Amino acid sequence: MRRLLVINPNTSTTVSALVQHHVQLAAGPDVHVDTVTARFGAPYIACEASYAVAGHALLDAWAADQCNASVRKPDAVLIACFGDPGLWALREGSAAPVTGLAEASFLQASRHGGFAVVTGGAKWKPMLQRLALGLDLHRALIDIHTVAPSGVELANDPQAALELLTQACLQAAAHPEVRSIVLGGAGLAGMAASVQARVPVPVIDSVIAGTVHVLSLDAQSQRSNGFPVQWAQVSPELSALGSR
Repeated sequence: MRRLLVINPNTSTTVSALVQHHVQLAAGPDVHVDTVTARFGAPYIACEASYAVAGHALLDAWAADQCNASVRKPDAVLIACFGDPGLWALREGSAAPVTGLAEASFLQASRHGGFAVVTGGAKWKPMLQRLALGLDLHRALIDIHTVAPSGVELANDPQAALELLTQACLQAAAHPEVRSIVLGGAGLAGMAASVQARVPVPVIDSVIAGTVHVLSLDAQSQRSNGFPVQWAQVSPELSALGSR
């Protein structure tokens, strides 16, 4: 049985439980899903500072898993944050293939043509624009619609969130170049199916997209198992995976 390691780089165990449920459903019974929560950082990521810290928390959580002798090494790693903090850094050190919710859902959406993003947290817009540029998917990204509540706040009030997100998706779908919409956010897992009923273009659940994509990646494509860095004042697990 394959093992999929899902890392929530914020400190919300509620989000981790939600993601665990939806990733396991999408992965199916032949994949063992383990979701771990960051050991430090913010309860949700919605600004530049929390995003920067989340990248460190991601590497720390991965290192802790690597050094845990009681679990087998993962066959794939999914970053359970729409924004993929630490994506390239973890890919540099991981022997297993890595993707994040944003990368995976952007790739899926771009196959339809131009796409829009709907997500929670106003400060995400420039961060997602930079990510799309780094992924070379910025030409397909037509627009980003952010709603004021964060993903965690939306998850805490699903009924109100559904109406708010549906209206944002309808606005995004009105653009003539938009062929699909990414409903982005770990806290929004499972909501795309309900929104879809009222939106005339495909609505992509970033958690499902992330699960499907990471399990499709070639497990032999990665060779690394550490970092070419001599760490100082980081966790013992992360330090152990630096240069020796």
